Amino acid sequence: MKNRHNKKRNTAFIFESLMREAAAAIIKADEDRKNTVLKIVKKHFKPDTGLKKHLECYKSLYENQDISIELSEKILKEAKMASRLIDPHGLFKQQTELINDINKDLSPSFFNNFVPNYKTLASIDQIFSDKLTPKSRVMLETALVEDMTRPAPKDDTDSVDSIVLRTFTDKFNEKYATTLSEEQKHLLSYYITSFADNSVELKMFLNEELARLKSTLTVASSEEVFKEDSDMKQKATKIIEKLDKFRQTEIDEEVLLTVLKTQELVKELTNGSNN
Repeated sequence: MKNRHNKKRNTAFIFESLMREAAAAIIKADEDRKNTVLKIVKKHFKPDTGLKKHLECYKSLYENQDISIELSEKILKEAKMASRLIDPHGLFKQQTELINDINKDLSPSFFNNFVPNYKTLASIDQIFSDKLTPKSRVMLETALVEDMTRPAPKDDTDSVDSIVLRTFTDKFNEKYATTLSEEQKHLLSYYITSFADNSVELKMFLNEELARLKSTLTVASSEEVFKEDSDMKQKATKIIEKLDKFRQTEIDEEVLLTVLKTQELVKELTNGSNN
């Protein structure tokens, strides 16, 4: 008899669905819904909670690709052990509270959201349970190890669903009549997924990117074309000052847009110098 999978109790499915819900809200410029999703994520996936620990067990399996069979089997073993150490009654209670908040603040239809790797998440959920027959467990674990050893897909969006990023990119292109560079795509990817880790990776990338932009603008402002145009040089100086302030500023849509525009400016300056 096939085990019935309850997606509402699948921690990773709910988390991935929340990420896509947040991304969709950003695309639609729906600030209220984005903040609602963010509030739910911050409330229920705080460090040291059962849900956060459970999510890390899932992630250690579905985020690992193109690794050896030996390493995949070791990670699988450790993930199962870590999952068993989580208090099941406490986890069930936290899942129930999360489900209730989603139903109340978002919508019961949330659980019908499409998540591309749903089949893998369902398999992991069953592997973590104690309801599988030995044969079913071996088959699911073998298939999962095969997935973990498979080469990662060539995708600029990393963990972000390519459709989500492409939609965001298209809207930006329509508004500003330009094509996003690789740096701009990376920035958007980190921004869309910043809800997952309290913006840790976004801040790390942004610090490096701000340093690169500031350096390029500083060098460019010393060139002859800037010296001959005081207005252009003054604007470049203001941009550099603004970039410096962003290091101590909370990252919001305004900051994101300014950095995207600066990236475009730097790309034009670089191409101009190359030509």
